[in-house]
Amino acid sequence: MIGGLKKASLYLFASASAFAIIASAAPAAKAQYITRAEFEDYKKSQPKVDWKGAPKISSQDGKFSFKVRGRLQIDYNSIDQDEPITGDPDINDWEARRARLGVEGVIWYDWDYKFEIVFAGNDTDVKDAYIAYAGFSDWNNLKILFGQFKIANSLEGMTSSRFITFMERAFFIEAFEAEPRALGVGVHAGSDDDFGWSFQSSYNGPNIGDDGVWDDGPSIWAVRGTIAPVNTDDAIVHLGASYRSRNNGTEDGVSALYNYEARPGLHLADKFVETEPLGESDQYWGLEGAAVYRRFSVQGEYAELSADVPQMYKRMAGGRSINPDYTGWYIFGSVFLTDDMRNYEAKKGEFGRVKPNNPFDIRNGGWGAWEIAGRWDSVDVGADASALLAAGHDCDQCGDEEGWTIALNWYPTAYTRLMFNVIGTDIGGAFNDNDGADISGFGMRGQIDW
Repeated sequence: MIGGLKKASLYLFASASAFAIIASAAPAAKAQYITRAEFEDYKKSQPKVDWKGAPKISSQDGKFSFKVRGRLQIDYNSIDQDEPITGDPDINDWEARRARLGVEGVIWYDWDYKFEIVFAGNDTDVKDAYIAYAGFSDWNNLKILFGQFKIANSLEGMTSSRFITFMERAFFIEAFEAEPRALGVGVHAGSDDDFGWSFQSSYNGPNIGDDGVWDDGPSIWAVRGTIAPVNTDDAIVHLGASYRSRNNGTEDGVSALYNYEARPGLHLADKFVETEPLGESDQYWGLEGAAVYRRFSVQGEYAELSADVPQMYKRMAGGRSINPDYTGWYIFGSVFLTDDMRNYEAKKGEFGRVKPNNPFDIRNGGWGAWEIAGRWDSVDVGADASALLAAGHDCDQCGDEEGWTIALNWYPTAYTRLMFNVIGTDIGGAFNDNDGADISGFGMRGQIDW
């Protein structure tokens, strides 16, 4: 019995050994090897995927790239509109402040493209829709843009709504703003060197959604230049200036007119300072400055706008001068409570994405970036109000507003943000029916972009 077991064991051992030899020889017979050069060629043939809020897919050689982009901002506003003076009730409401979706990328190395639509209520509008030739990028990042793009005016105006410090931009940005984007041709250039600079200029016509045509529609010429004499990892100094001239064209031989208006710091508030349409053309100029040292930052701008009113108003005013010059300015300071700072892009002359050093992570103890900020803000669109009234122009809200905003911002990650704003705005103007009104409110925003 024992001998039989030994013999069986020998048979099993011999069989297992033979199987092992055959099995080990099989892969050797089928194995294929490639050279390092072949492996590098294989890698170059595969797409590269980077995560920037959403995946960015690009070829290894940079010839092509494609990325889905977008943003979503959900706001809550609670506003006391001083109803005894203004006649407007208080507001407590939510809104989708911005909802956008689009694509961007590169074709054949040198051609950039961007297309983005905005969803507002039940409507959709085209925001950006342009191609840009970047074949001159070795010449200080020179690009030539064709299509619909943002018109270059103001530091805060050029900084994306994803990256501005407060929920709403300064009063004069809204009051003096040309069509934010319009069809045209433009040139952008700039440098991120230690002495950085940027230059943008464009000639634009109507917006994609407008009925106007180039022959008799609006025309806008704009130019902006900035320098950053200090542009290091720890410190930034930004200085800039911009100019814009626009004409709203004619429709059936009658000039279309611009009006100038601003809300008191929160988007759902009514407008208590505004002119009726009165400018057939206007000229804008502005100065801008900012300084950042690590977690501390200050920023400010001053702007003036001269409106050209139709001759009929001057005749109706009995020869009285009607050449209104409107002004606006703001200044703000901010500080990060965490070891973070604002991100500046000198070649664009604007501020970019805050990237927390310790993104929020409840498991590992990261708390993101925390920032507090305060702003003082003013705009005056009350010039020549008495002459306009004498000409029969409705100017019952021509006047000025000054206000303050206190902000607390939390950046859990580079692509998410929660904002909390408290505002107070005083309405004035000798001819403004809302003179003496005190508007106050609270707003908060949840934001994500990709």
